[in-house]
Amino acid sequence: MTGRRVTLANLVDAGLLAESTRLTFECAGVSHTATVTAAGQLELADGQRLWSPSQAAAAAAGEGSFDGWQTWILEDGTALDRLRQRFLETPTTGITSPSIADVTLAAQRHEELKHAREQAANGTPVTLTVTELLEWWGVQRRSSITSDKIVAELANHSLVTSPNFDSVPAFTTVQLISAVQHTEATEKSHHTLSVDESPTADTDEDAPVAGPTVGMLPSALGGVTSVSPHATFDEAITQMMLNDYSQLPVLSGRTLHGAVTWKSIARARHANQKAPFSRAIIPARDVLYNQDLIDILPALTESEFVLVRDQTNAIAGIVTASDVASAYGAMATPFLLIGEFDRRLRRILSSSIELREIQALCDPEGDRSIKEFDDLSIGDYQRTLENKDAWEKLGWPLERKVFIARLDQIRGIRNDLMHFNPDPLPDDAVQKIRHMIAVLREYDQEES
Repeated sequence: MTGRRVTLANLVDAGLLAESTRLTFECAGVSHTATVTAAGQLELADGQRLWSPSQAAAAAAGEGSFDGWQTWILEDGTALDRLRQRFLETPTTGITSPSIADVTLAAQRHEELKHAREQAANGTPVTLTVTELLEWWGVQRRSSITSDKIVAELANHSLVTSPNFDSVPAFTTVQLISAVQHTEATEKSHHTLSVDESPTADTDEDAPVAGPTVGMLPSALGGVTSVSPHATFDEAITQMMLNDYSQLPVLSGRTLHGAVTWKSIARARHANQKAPFSRAIIPARDVLYNQDLIDILPALTESEFVLVRDQTNAIAGIVTASDVASAYGAMATPFLLIGEFDRRLRRILSSSIELREIQALCDPEGDRSIKEFDDLSIGDYQRTLENKDAWEKLGWPLERKVFIARLDQIRGIRNDLMHFNPDPLPDDAVQKIRHMIAVLREYDQEES
């Protein structure tokens, strides 16, 4: 199933699983039963009907996390997962009008995922960069749609990435591990964090992220230099000077004791020149790498830095207020340019074309209630200018198709920005916007 999760309903529709089939699930010496409904649900002994085999297993057991595809067994001993794999043997299922390239890519990816599943089961998980993983889907950058597809197809093979591929920079190395191993490791590593609460049982940690995460910052998983609680002032000061650090974590193994900063060192020594090093240790906040970046802003306002835990719960990096400022600053320029582009093109259209004409082209049914030019999107500009009559009203000596092709590229850049695509914009993206603004200035009659 290309780009979508396989469901029990898919197996029923494909004739691989029949209505009323009885399944069993063993947990802690207790046998639970379920029956397949015509709609593709699992009906438990107590009458509950659930679409997800994993949720059905958890409901039957009363607690815990399970890979229901692996644990629910037919009377002949066949696991649901075996039926799912049979369904997946036609890897182009779900592709509309597949081309030869689509079929080839889907078949190659299916084999890669099967191999990755075998390697994960053998304890030797496939290791690759996020960029290399994206190549399996024939793309170079992440988007919400692509990430959804990747998560779904990995799930079809009971795989997840560690760390979450959607929460780290594209150059980061990830491992393809089994979902069961991931769940077990996550449950062991979770602890109460100082900024964020530990995820609840209902949290889908592997779902594509909606906005930038802490882990997307280069420093978040870039490693840390630390000192032990038994260090000396000279040792800490030397490390900070040699590395130009303003703060230094204090660790013993995986245990976080806090941090020292120039301010905490100065205060400790000002109070007592003979004070022990421990007097300079202050509390340090720690967050998970896949936490939303916006959620840590209050902590950074208060303490100016947070320490970052990776997928194994180890302290793997540090994020400062300046790191976040740089990250948001990098997004600010294209945001501002898109805003200027939008205002200029909207003004040009409003001075050349009647609103009713644009309404007829962009909202002929009146469903969107376009009442003024401010209600228009870049897609509306594109639909308007694709109309030859509307284009000619501008009186521009430009090739319409070439202009619209660039407009479509800018629409894509705008969507990446608004949807917080985790990957940086292409190097030429900002220049494309700047050049388009220059053209609009050239032909903006109100400025000429």
